[in-house]
Amino acid sequence: MRAGRQQTILQLLDARGKVSIAELSGRFAVSEMTVRRDLAQLEGEGLLRRTHGGAVHVQSGSFEPPLALRSRLHVSAKQAIAAMVAREVQDGQTLVLDGGSTGIAIAEALVGRTLTVCALNLRAAAVLASSPETTVMVPGGQIRHGEQSLVGPAAERTLADHRFDTYLMTASAVEAAAGATEWNVSDAAVKRAALASSGRCILACDSSKFGHTAFARVAALDQVDLIVTDAALDADQRRAVDAGGSLLRLA
Repeated sequence: MRAGRQQTILQLLDARGKVSIAELSGRFAVSEMTVRRDLAQLEGEGLLRRTHGGAVHVQSGSFEPPLALRSRLHVSAKQAIAAMVAREVQDGQTLVLDGGSTGIAIAEALVGRTLTVCALNLRAAAVLASSPETTVMVPGGQIRHGEQSLVGPAAERTLADHRFDTYLMTASAVEAAAGATEWNVSDAAVKRAALASSGRCILACDSSKFGHTAFARVAALDQVDLIVTDAALDADQRRAVDAGGSLLRLA
């Protein structure tokens, strides 16, 4: 019950930016003291900031939310997206796989497959390395603190020296005009190198990412062969993606 309440609190904050103790107490039919304990635990994990009478989102919209927070949002949607992406992959293929919470979900869905995967994130690489059937590559470069993604000129050179069948891309934000964008400039540069080295690109991200833009551009939507998201994507965003010429599939 506590885990479910906390998941809902984080999703409400993600959507609205703030919540009140009184509202949460009524929503969950629990005491205000119980809600305060939930908020205190989430604040201790760096996932929100408590205020008088409630809580607010841990970051403003101008900054990259921490992975610990993103990993607890839209979990079932990310798992459904990962399962659909895995069905698009054929055994024997060479892949580039992004990190982040969606990339890690995809790695989990690919465990046990006969593939060669260049993982752009150490967490995703560790998941895949548990499978003896899978050949796991990691590029050179520097490790981003917190994210554990691999960035820098060495990572970009590794990607440029290879040719991959498919790039499984994730993104911080997706918008029809801006395309796929990232909060971090170094991550965006590595993603662009991965895209240039791959014959096909599948963009995987949950519906909450659509209609928003982040700081650094990765790709226009017409550079993406397939977009996989969840069924909560609203009609306006579906039409915008269709108008951009990208193939869209809902998990």
